[in-house]
Amino acid sequence: LKRVASSKGRSRLSWFYLFACSQVLLQVEISEIEGNMFRLKIDEASPLRARYKVPDVLMKDPTTQRLFVSQKEAGILALSSVNEDYKLQVTANPFQVVLQSKGETVLSMNSNGLLYFEHLQPPPSDRYSICLSHHSMKQEDLGLWQEKFGTFLDIKAHGPSSVGMDFSLHGFDHVYGIPQHTETLLLKNTSDGDAYRLYNLDIFGHKIHDKIGIYGSVPLLLAHKPNRTSGIFWLNSSETLVDINTKTAKQRAVPLTDVRWMSESGIIDVFLLMGPTPFDIFKQFAQLTGTQALPPLFSLGYHQCRWNYEDEQDVKAVDAGFDEHDIPYDVIWLDIEHTDDKRYFTWDKKKFQNPRKMQEHLRKKKRKLVVIVDPHIKVDPMYTLYSEAKDKGYFVKDRNGQDFEGICWPGSSCYLDFTSPEVRKWYADQFAFKTYKGSTNILFVWNDMNEPSVFKGAELTMQKDAVHYNNWEHREVHNLYGFYQQMATAEGLIRRSSGKERPFVLTRSFFAGSQKYGAVWTGDNTAEWGYLKISIPMLLTISMAGISFCGADVGGFIGDPEPELLVRWYQAGAYQPFFRGHSNMESKRREPWLFGKKNTQIIREAIRERYVLLPYLYTLFYRAHTAAEPVMRPLWVEFPGKIETFGVENEYMLGNALLVHPVTEQEAKAVSVLLPGSEEVRNNMKLLNCLIPVFQRGGTVIPLKTAAGKSTEWMIDISYELHVALDTEACAIGELYLDDGHSFQYLHKKQFLYRKFTFRKNILTSR
Repeated sequence: LKRVASSKGRSRLSWFYLFACSQVLLQVEISEIEGNMFRLKIDEASPLRARYKVPDVLMKDPTTQRLFVSQKEAGILALSSVNEDYKLQVTANPFQVVLQSKGETVLSMNSNGLLYFEHLQPPPSDRYSICLSHHSMKQEDLGLWQEKFGTFLDIKAHGPSSVGMDFSLHGFDHVYGIPQHTETLLLKNTSDGDAYRLYNLDIFGHKIHDKIGIYGSVPLLLAHKPNRTSGIFWLNSSETLVDINTKTAKQRAVPLTDVRWMSESGIIDVFLLMGPTPFDIFKQFAQLTGTQALPPLFSLGYHQCRWNYEDEQDVKAVDAGFDEHDIPYDVIWLDIEHTDDKRYFTWDKKKFQNPRKMQEHLRKKKRKLVVIVDPHIKVDPMYTLYSEAKDKGYFVKDRNGQDFEGICWPGSSCYLDFTSPEVRKWYADQFAFKTYKGSTNILFVWNDMNEPSVFKGAELTMQKDAVHYNNWEHREVHNLYGFYQQMATAEGLIRRSSGKERPFVLTRSFFAGSQKYGAVWTGDNTAEWGYLKISIPMLLTISMAGISFCGADVGGFIGDPEPELLVRWYQAGAYQPFFRGHSNMESKRREPWLFGKKNTQIIREAIRERYVLLPYLYTLFYRAHTAAEPVMRPLWVEFPGKIETFGVENEYMLGNALLVHPVTEQEAKAVSVLLPGSEEVRNNMKLLNCLIPVFQRGGTVIPLKTAAGKSTEWMIDISYELHVALDTEACAIGELYLDDGHSFQYLHKKQFLYRKFTFRKNILTSR
């Protein structure tokens, strides 16, 4: 390694690594980023072609700050941050970076020597002539350029290009994050088993406690100990594996967690988030990738979905059923069967003869409609969307330059290339009222199957050697595909309203930054108690990765829940950010009133509790939008010094004020609830209801509605009340945020109400 930086010290330092055989130089850049972060990038100094660098996820190119050289000797460079709180020691041989805070080592890179970087090479036919004289060409090298997966052949047009590096977290034995997996909140050691995989896949009925990648990926890992939280954001959208090896305090004097990241392609581009508090980490990640979009108020109500509501009469009957049984709801959903033979942006002419009239009926009831719009497009020259996209060259290509064709719901399908800005703009235009016939401004969108799902494909997804915009292979962009579709859809809904209305878009596939465009859910779960239980750590993990607007299908998508399970799931879902009941077409109908009078009453009460809670929930989403505070958060985030909370995943905090403990065991008569804090604080916890244990934390004020209405729009004139729970000093504070619930006027004209309530010395003040 040879240092080529200025001796005066500067914000970026470059190093070159020399490969012995083919003289390939690697360039390392280390920079401090405003806001207590550091960035390390490793790329080839002069690659045969540019390597993929993830675009569009970062809000902007981060502002760097000057690093100062504090010590310099042969093969070692010591750097200091602006405020001298942090020191970086960079060693040349072996290459290693150690990051210290006030003399304490927080994190080290490549301390286990697992850095690797497969440089780009000429195709095998060219390499014979280049390397023959060095006797370095091996026959097995040719196999690296192609790989068989079952019956599928993956041709690597530019050869193998994987990258990886290890990080050691000193003093940490609790690590979290890297959604999405059906796994525990605390990440497990992988030394004796499979690594955590980040690779977006359509896995129907995914198993519980499995580290395989499912629908979404956020390559963010958090580490926590009583006095510090740190984070690692590995910005890479290709297939990624994460190995974790924790040595606890029982095994060594100081706990240590080694984390090894491995990606199939791209460059090493990693952000080190230094906290030091959990909320600092959330702000730092949001500074990089954006905050949660502020949802329209209706989308925080209850959503009723099924694959599929049959026709207009069915929609009206279900809508009427909610009124007849006095159960609030805001949105009814239509799955793929509402279309003309799976052609998106169309309607089945027999079942939905007058979709506009149906929507006007819902509008009068002050409710909304969500329809599904998937990324695969039916191959049909008579289908305008297909023929236009084909003529414009807007589909992903196969390795031979033809439109990639796969099988999905419509049969033979082509896949829009959302990585192209031009395609995204065109796609957004499809949501215009004049183009999307039969749509109105109460119609919102659900993007499904966007991993992308390809029936009969390798792992039911697109082949890695398919080709996207700018000639990038699918292997480079795979985990970004759903992110880009949701981006284009949200833009389309905003554009159709001339920029006036907030969109609502639910996506199944997601990546870091998806929070800017809407909501996500945990995919095709099953109607079993274990899936209710695992949904809590899954949602907490997604929330910590910046996506506050998340939920799990109430009741389980696959199968038929017994009444007790369905009731318990409604009670849990009522206190989670995204609240939707959904079921498979083979499941029995399960509208909330179909399980007997007693169960109907309990479900009604759970949904009403949700509606009464909306002022508090909407305020939490404003905090998520403006300050990057997760709406749903693990106990340790609110009680970072209480070690007993670090592994708790059966209860959680909703904001800073409510502790929620869903009942996830069959025939449970009682649950054991951990109330963190001193005995005095425990005595000041206030039980809100008798459905499931929900406690209010001493020292908080939460705003509620005094009653529930038929939907959020019916509740505008319902009065508010404040629940005040005093702390040991007989004090409490809280907030209320209000706006019109649907427009961007809160941004443009500051049209909102934001109040802070303080109770002190028996006086309540509002500012």
